[in-house]
Amino acid sequence: MDQTHPIVIDPTGRDIHGEATRVRARGPVTPVELPHGVPAWAVSSTPLLKRLLTDPRVSKDPRRHWQRWIDGEVSPDWPLFTWVAVQNMFTAYGTDHKRLRTLVSKAFTARRTNALRPRIEEITATLLDRVAKAGAGGGADAQAVDLREEFCYPLPIQVIGELLGLPEELGDELRVVVDGVFHTSADAAEVADIYARFYAVLGELVAAKRAAPGDDLTSALIAAHEEESGTRLSEQELLDTLMLMISAGHETTVNLLDNAVHALLTHPGQLAHVRGGRASWDDVIEETLRAEAPVASLPLRYAVEDLPLGELGGPDGAVIRKGEAILAAYAAAGRDPEHHGPDAAVFDVTRAAKDHLAFGYGVHHCLGAPLGRLEARVALPALFERFPGLTLAVPAEELRPVDSFISHGHRTLPVLTG
Repeated sequence: MDQTHPIVIDPTGRDIHGEATRVRARGPVTPVELPHGVPAWAVSSTPLLKRLLTDPRVSKDPRRHWQRWIDGEVSPDWPLFTWVAVQNMFTAYGTDHKRLRTLVSKAFTARRTNALRPRIEEITATLLDRVAKAGAGGGADAQAVDLREEFCYPLPIQVIGELLGLPEELGDELRVVVDGVFHTSADAAEVADIYARFYAVLGELVAAKRAAPGDDLTSALIAAHEEESGTRLSEQELLDTLMLMISAGHETTVNLLDNAVHALLTHPGQLAHVRGGRASWDDVIEETLRAEAPVASLPLRYAVEDLPLGELGGPDGAVIRKGEAILAAYAAAGRDPEHHGPDAAVFDVTRAAKDHLAFGYGVHHCLGAPLGRLEARVALPALFERFPGLTLAVPAEELRPVDSFISHGHRTLPVLTG
């Protein structure tokens, strides 16, 4: 593999699928350049990506396995610094990852997730009332409503806030800092500001829960420990685990809802399949996750040793060297024609096989995936039942993308309620 001419990744994410097509055209794995000239290997082949995500020779710990980090070449002003600097199960490897995931799993249980359904239904109903008020008039007099702002965004942020027991007065600041983490074209001052403000919010949350524990995920994480060793999360691991739960658990669901609405409104025949009983809302959710992956590319993984890709079903003779970075190109893999067929780029809720990697794969598969799916199962049918005449207020090409090459959604999703 020649790394002398890498594809330069657009940090603003203005053309996620066009860029993904260019990445795939270079083969199942290709060199890319991340912000500040940081090199990585983008993997867009579904089978190869699955193998790498489950290979013990691939790590997520930069302190042990990313040569640029070890050599001190990654500075805090890098827009992706938070993504690799945190100390939680997202960036852990081997026994450290197992320890952290076990601790978090004790707190983030299926029982806790399933118990949220009535509250998700209540929040959804309240938000739909707000959408109706914002679009007051109905029919020909309906007003355009930014559905991402009024519905897709506030639902997950309120759910994750209640799950964590977040004090109401911290809600507005939480939204600002979460948006900042996904702003992959931020300058040095913005990166430093968001980093500091995020930890300030988390510190206030932990202090509040230590003073008055409740039946919430934050209190459970504070109390979580391994039964055999008695080892608790360190203070840094606790804060960084909360950062992970808030950032990943929120943004993925926002984009899932946003992209599903956009896909159905730009493909009315697909919405007709759902309304006609030829497809379910689960079909909509899974096809959206495949064709419109809410996380387009996820940084970063690292080769623990030289990886001859031919042994993993990749190109013969190609090698990712020890200490080099790997970018999981989920948006590209979701539309991989070698895996999904020549119509891989087509949004089709009746597609027989909708397998995807939107929530990761292997030991790092997202613990919050069931919650994201639950929110979508409640929110999407409720939205389209409440507003059967929902249409885009502007041409689809006028919708602005989220300012990120990681997060894949629409900054504004104006629709007409009806």
